[in-house]
Amino acid sequence: MVLPFFFLVLIVTQSGSVRPQQLQQQSKNIFILAGQSNMAGRGGVVSNTITGIATWDGIVPPQCSPNPSILKLSANLTWVLAHEPLHSDIDFKNINGIGPGMAFANYVLGKDPNFGIIGLVPCAVGGTKISLWEKGTFLYKQMMKRAQASVQNGGTIQALLWYQGESDTGSQEDAKSYKAKLQKFFLDVRDDLQSPMLPVIQVALASGSGPFIEIVREAQMGIDLMNLRTIDAKGLPLEPDNLHLTTAAQVQLGKMFADTFLKFLPSGPIVSPIRSSAPRNSSNFIFNILIAPLLLCIRMILTYIV
Repeated sequence: MVLPFFFLVLIVTQSGSVRPQQLQQQSKNIFILAGQSNMAGRGGVVSNTITGIATWDGIVPPQCSPNPSILKLSANLTWVLAHEPLHSDIDFKNINGIGPGMAFANYVLGKDPNFGIIGLVPCAVGGTKISLWEKGTFLYKQMMKRAQASVQNGGTIQALLWYQGESDTGSQEDAKSYKAKLQKFFLDVRDDLQSPMLPVIQVALASGSGPFIEIVREAQMGIDLMNLRTIDAKGLPLEPDNLHLTTAAQVQLGKMFADTFLKFLPSGPIVSPIRSSAPRNSSNFIFNILIAPLLLCIRMILTYIV
């Protein structure tokens, strides 16, 4: 059963369970959602064959329903109750539909009801090459600005969820340079978030806008970094444009993201060092590289003994 998104939003907003000021002050488990159109979400978006105008069907599956425990950082950097289309105020030049973010958050809470408040930080923009996400670009700076803002009133960044690469399949040059650019992007993000072990979950392409899809897929799956996991979208159903995932595919992808993230959690949420915009210092780096893993191992041993 599916319900129109405006009805689902009405249920949550009329519940009265959370006041606007409370949303800003709650501690949150924060996830950055970045990449291009399949992360922003085009599920249910179809172009009219005559006019060429794209529209979203407005159908929200139950797995993507609003939940008082799922918030999103809006374009004006305030926390609001999350609902589809999640990227409507970020990827505003395009028509947005269902993406993987809401399904991901609902699946995590379904598996672990005590996980706490989830804060989603949408950053994806359709049609963007990896070069547009390099450090120093507008999109990179915007993502970092939103990440910094997300932790100002309490919360920790738990992971980067990344789905991008379709626009780099158009030329062999772009496809062959993709691996080095993507790896540097991941390392830059971790460095700037002061979290060298930050979990990164990326998606291996299901489709592309050019003929070099397999080169980009091989690049994605060939990156070997600690705490990097790759989930494969190949074979998931596509919209008639043969480029964007359907609503059902996005729900499945959200579950894949959730299952992969939960494997990072042997005994509790990951604690990212970034809590404010304070300057980086060497003690944070040493803690996360040396001390934090040791403490986690000790905690796991004590749990096993008890």
